[in-house]
Order: sequence, then C-alpha cells, then structure tokens
Amino acid sequence: MKKNTKIILASSAAVVAAGLIAFVLILHNRKEEVPVVEEIPIVTETETTTVTTTEEPETTTTTAIPVLSDRAKELLKQNKDTVGWIKIKNTQVDYPIVRDPGEVKATDTYYGGQEYGWNSFYLDHDFDRNYWREGALFMDFRNEFGGFEEEQSENIVIYGHNMANGNMFGSIRRYRQDYSFYEQEPFIQLSSNYKDYDYVIFGFCVTSGNWYGDFIYWDMEELDTKEDFDYYVNTVRSKQMIDTGVDVKYGDKLLTLSTCYADEDNSRFIIVARRLREGEKAGDFASIEKRPVTTTQSTSAKVSSQTTTTTSVYAD
Repeated sequence: MKKNTKIILASSAAVVAAGLIAFVLILHNRKEEVPVVEEIPIVTETETTTVTTTEEPETTTTTAIPVLSDRAKELLKQNKDTVGWIKIKNTQVDYPIVRDPGEVKATDTYYGGQEYGWNSFYLDHDFDRNYWREGALFMDFRNEFGGFEEEQSENIVIYGHNMANGNMFGSIRRYRQDYSFYEQEPFIQLSSNYKDYDYVIFGFCVTSGNWYGDFIYWDMEELDTKEDFDYYVNTVRSKQMIDTGVDVKYGDKLLTLSTCYADEDNSRFIIVARRLREGEKAGDFASIEKRPVTTTQSTSAKVSSQTTTTTSVYAD
C-alpha cells in the first residue's frame, strides 16, 4: 500500500509539474503576441496651433526709406535748414529753400547768437546765414516737406522779398503785370531733399498781410479737413486776378508763394499752385485737368493796369 501511495504521489507530482510548465509556456506565448504600442509624442499648445492653423501667413510690408539727393547732401553741409529747391522758368526764381528755424535763442551760436522770432531770421539773412538785406527764400517754420509724402503739409508756404532787381521773388510780379505770362509759364518746379515735384498755378491775387485781415493764408499750412481745404481754395478764387480754369480738389497738395505788394497797407501778392496729378505733365497745359466751365467763368487773360511803388530795395 505504501508503494502504491508513492507511485500515486509521484504521478501526481509529475502531473502538477507538467501543468506548471504548460502554464509558463502559455504565458510566454501570450507575452510575445502582445502588440507593441509606439510611444505617442506629446504636442504642446503652440505646436498644435502651428500644425492645425489654416490662416494665411502674415505679409510684412516694408516702407522704402527716402534717400537724400546728391544736391541735398551738398546743401545740407552748408545749411542744416535746407528743405529743397524751387525753380520757375523764365524768371529769376532758381534758389535753394530753407525752413525757418522758429524761435531762436541768443545762446544758439548757429544763428549768430541773437534772438529771433518765428519766420524772421531769413528775412535778412542769406542761405549761408550771413546778414543780407535780400534774405533767402524760406518755408514757414511749421511746414513739413520731408521724404514721406503722407507726412508733408497740405499747404507749403514759401516767403521771399519782392526785390526791385528781380532777385528772390521780385521776378514773379510778371504774373500780375502781364497776365499773358501765365500762359507761358503756368508751372513751378519744387524739389524736396528727396524728390522732384511739379505744380501748376491755379490762382494768384493780392491780399492783406495783417493778422486782422480776411484771409490769414500763412496760418493755414495744415488743411486736413475738406472744409478748411475748400475755404482756402475758394478764398483764393474769390480774389484771383484771372480764372485759370485749373481744377483743384480736396487731397491735392498745395504750394503758396508769398511776397510783398505794398508797404502802405501791408498787402501781399500770393501765387497758389497744386501738385500735378497722375497723367498730368509739366510743360503741357493741355494735360492739366480743368474745371467745368460756367457762364460766370472766363479763362481769357485780361490785362489790367497795375500801380508800381518802388523803394530803393524792395519793389511793390
């Protein structure tokens, strides 16, 4: 009986051992059959935005930096106030333009160490800042005439003496003395330190130079609103000596030349022009856009007599 018991125990142990071996083999096989899961990278919020965005890429617009002309480079070495050059054919107007420095303190040795109010230094100083009774052609101290056109003043005002010898703005009296001269030379060339521009004259007239006058043209360099712009243009037209027929509209860049007319009433002779538009050509008046002609308008240049008053230095 003990022998049989041993046999039975031995058989049982064998069976158990065989079962354990089989169970281990099954587990091993199952481990080999388990699919390998690849590691999924973690995507940050920024990366997700970059991957999933459907917006168009941003475009960068670059504004060209204005480049000084060779002439401006040379003139600026002589005078830091240089802002350009003006020329009118068949006149003596062919000069550099400076901008008035505004109020000058006595401590400012660049201007000779004396005090000056605004728009006064170049009344009796030349381009080289030396005392000279003819002065220089100068732009109002508030005007902007740089390389970026969107920043330029809507109305550039340039002052100059009406010299008896024709210097400075003395020769532009021809426009009011002989209206037919306008038909010959209706254009003005005005260059900044960066670019050349052409203007066409649309009106010229005599007006008061007093602060209590009815048209303070020298205090209207920024014509930002249509109301201000139209007031300026319409006032010039209401005083004009001839109707040029030139069209002017809000958005045009204006140029006003101012010189003395008579000392007795402190009056001024002014010429007002606008910058040429696309398609218009300097020297070709036929290319200039005209206003619609009405029965009250006259484009003919009628000559009227002018009284000339001359001093030893300045003309009327």
